[in-house]
Amino acid sequence: MMLPAIWWMTDERRLADPAPALARLPRGAAVILRHYDAPGRERLAAKMAQACRRLGLVLVIAGSWRLAAAVNAAGLHLPDYREGPAPGARLWRKRGRRILTAAAHGPRGLARAHAMEADAALLSPVNATLSHPGGTVLGITRAALMMRAARMPVLALGGVGPRQLRALTGRGFAGVAGIGFALKD
Repeated sequence: MMLPAIWWMTDERRLADPAPALARLPRGAAVILRHYDAPGRERLAAKMAQACRRLGLVLVIAGSWRLAAAVNAAGLHLPDYREGPAPGARLWRKRGRRILTAAAHGPRGLARAHAMEADAALLSPVNATLSHPGGTVLGITRAALMMRAARMPVLALGGVGPRQLRALTGRGFAGVAGIGFALKD
């Protein structure tokens, strides 16, 4: 499967029910359902899977290959601290040609994503974000240098708006990921 260029990550603090925002995404975009601690996460994942299929979006479930399998998602996303997918996740992935993405916050995370044979790493935060105010930012130039050293596709995540998209163009990133761009009307 070819990797989408646009990835939207859900954020339960900023949007309890992410389903209505899906209509704002272009066909072929990917959605990473995080909502790790949401009550009824299984019901939400099933609702999101149905909506994503209807809208032509690629659904990836964060953190749980079993939930991803249960809703027939296109893939699994792992946080930066995870060493790799469980044996069951690897088998599920190979049988269905599923996507595996991994979060990375620097060179070590990129190396870990490569070692686990992820299809792509989401490198963050490239820019300042509302999700992590005051957090350390990589910056576009530093993130681009890390991306070039990685031996895999890298998506730029964090504070991606119109001005940042222009600055990222031509840097070699496989795509962009964010939260806020799908929350705006």
